Amino acid sequence: MIEIAPSILSADFACLGQQVSEALACGVKRIHVDVMDGHFVPNISMGPHVVKCLKPVVATAGAMLETHLMIEQPERYLAEFINAGAELVTVHVETCPHLHRTLQQIRELGAKAGVTLNPATPLVDIEAVLENVDLVLVMTVNPGFGGQKFITSMLDKIRALRAMLDARALQRVPIEVDGGIHTGTLAAVVQAGAAIAVVGSGVFNSRGSVKANLDALGKAAGG
Repeated sequence: MIEIAPSILSADFACLGQQVSEALACGVKRIHVDVMDGHFVPNISMGPHVVKCLKPVVATAGAMLETHLMIEQPERYLAEFINAGAELVTVHVETCPHLHRTLQQIRELGAKAGVTLNPATPLVDIEAVLENVDLVLVMTVNPGFGGQKFITSMLDKIRALRAMLDARALQRVPIEVDGGIHTGTLAAVVQAGAAIAVVGSGVFNSRGSVKANLDALGKAAGG
């Protein structure tokens, strides 16, 4: 069974707290915050203040806030996001020339550490730090915008990553996927080995309620 991590990037910010609360009421255990700087990716989204505002809502439900930093020089902002309430911080290998140090810094600040790969980034780029992460996020679209089409070739990457982790006795490290995940693609990433799926417009949209959308995702995933 895969865990759904609703991405607030697709939520209605006029009623953000309400929409997050609806997702949490359905049993969601993690909320995904996409942070973009307009440099590493061609979009600008949100900062630590949003994390701070959501923290009480998420904590009351016994869930966690995970923050995906799609930004240059993420090490400069780790303390701000973690102090605001981020319990897991994911950084891109492409933005971290000293990746091992950055992952250590996240853990020293009291959060779990995740590493992310863009679609064109090979697994070999994170092979040396797998023992130092709590999660690996595989981008299944090019980062920067919601609503993009799932890149099917990433299924092979997910399978290869799961085999790589298992070969190192790192079954504890889950694979998270982000991009183009909806009822039509969810089953495939589950079969490939993903344990967590970030879903934005598939949860927060005008076509159905948050509950109805999460129920549909659960059925698509096989439970």
